[in-house]
Amino acid sequence: MSIQVNELSHIYSKGLPYQSVALNSVSFEAADGEFLGIIGHTGSGKSTLVQHLNGLLKPESGSIAIDGTDISKGGAPMRDIRRKVGLVFQYPEYQLFEESVYKDIAFGPLNLGLSAEEADECVRDAIKLVGLDFEQVSQRSPFELSGGQKRRVAIAGVISMKPEILILDEPTAGLDPKTHKDVLGMIKDIHEATGNTTILVSHNMSDIANCCEKILVLQKGGVLMHGTPAEVFARKGELSESGLSIPPVMDLMQRLSSGGLCVRTDIFDADAAADEISAFLLRRCER
Repeated sequence: MSIQVNELSHIYSKGLPYQSVALNSVSFEAADGEFLGIIGHTGSGKSTLVQHLNGLLKPESGSIAIDGTDISKGGAPMRDIRRKVGLVFQYPEYQLFEESVYKDIAFGPLNLGLSAEEADECVRDAIKLVGLDFEQVSQRSPFELSGGQKRRVAIAGVISMKPEILILDEPTAGLDPKTHKDVLGMIKDIHEATGNTTILVSHNMSDIANCCEKILVLQKGGVLMHGTPAEVFARKGELSESGLSIPPVMDLMQRLSSGGLCVRTDIFDADAAADEISAFLLRRCER
């Protein structure tokens, strides 16, 4: 499903002395099946923006079209929209509540009106997509699981409803490095397996660079940049002025290049960087 946002604005506590403009004339598009990253300094409007995309918040002005349907207008079919737009909040495991993993994941499909058989298929598919073993975890209490497993179960509860747009707000927050890497890989696998439109909100530049086809950069509630990772991270100076940085691997490659090494500077992935540096050293030894 596609997303078109046009001149979207939102004000918290409007008319009060402490009112705050969270979004100011934000416009962007995400194509069907696109993997979009949203970055920005704390307070830039990232979470406020994604909460508009399934109608949790209503705009002060502007429009939001989900697959051509303007959800900012009165009378929009919000129940149908929320079935199609899945939103995973930060620390989603705090929302686990059922006595078993199976029941927690089945809650959404059953409340959408699916039969027990249909819900069962959704649960099994979701557990597989998040990389867990159905027989091992389905009847366990979600509160007995590790932190990483809880995060996976919480995400499974959203994707069990088979959203056509999946939004993840800081899905790796608070995880140790290995679990962080595993969950990020899981998100990429889900996107590839389902072909849905995926939006990833993150402070981690490496995660954004390695996952996303396009990046939206927010600053003080407005759009600072919108483009491919290469286009966005090429503007290092502007990012720095807004309190952001480029991915550490890319920064390393730029430093090596500035120091006289003939290496590519548009690399985000550590393995690709290692290959590039190895190739440079090999060429140097062969001279």
